[in-house]
Amino acid sequence: MKNHRLKVMAMSAVLSTGVLVSALHAAEVDTVLQAGEQKVEQAQSSQKRVDAIADKTYNILQDFKTVNKQIEGLKVYNAQLDRQIANQEKSLTELQESIENATVMERQIMPLTIKMLDALEQFVKLDVPFSHEERLDAISHVRANLDSSRFSAAEKFRQVLELYDIESQYSRTIDQFDGMVDLDGEQRQVTFLRVGRVALMYQTPDQARTGVWDAKAGSWEAANSYRSAVAKGIRIAKKQAAIDILTLPVPAPETAQ
Repeated sequence: MKNHRLKVMAMSAVLSTGVLVSALHAAEVDTVLQAGEQKVEQAQSSQKRVDAIADKTYNILQDFKTVNKQIEGLKVYNAQLDRQIANQEKSLTELQESIENATVMERQIMPLTIKMLDALEQFVKLDVPFSHEERLDAISHVRANLDSSRFSAAEKFRQVLELYDIESQYSRTIDQFDGMVDLDGEQRQVTFLRVGRVALMYQTPDQARTGVWDAKAGSWEAANSYRSAVAKGIRIAKKQAAIDILTLPVPAPETAQ
């Protein structure tokens, strides 16, 4: 009996020890599993942080590329602006020089304008006497404008040039106009014929009297032998006849002195 009790007790001890070992082993397994789960959770959390950092880094890189392109564009734009500013500064310099030159020219242009007008007036007085009063009145009008502050020096010079242009046209045209001539101490109505500046003639309405201006004598001379030619010239000037060759009393050219 005693030996049987000892065997039972020994078996009980062995069973108790096995249960204890199993319990301890189970506890260790739980601990290992819990540690593994924690590591997995930590790894997942770490991966999320890595992914977030990677996304943030990618976005920063894209922003950097975009900003870099903008910087390159701004560099090109700034270079263009620099060239524009350089051209504007050059233009300002040229404009300033032009203003200074214009001031000098303005001081010189008025004396020249006055001399040109005086020379033109003298020329008209010595020229063939056609439309004499009208031409001198035009010169007087421009001369009055020279003393006016309403016109710039350039405008005054332009008006004088316009008179020169009008006078130059007289040399290339044929014209007829009515007027009065002193014939035998009596004012008679006549029709004048002007051929450029080389000939100025008149003819009475009945064609009984024809005359030509003698520049050397400064007076009218009879030219009845040219009656038909002058009458035809008047018709041509009135556009009542076709242009044709005319035989007119034209003074011979003089040798230049």
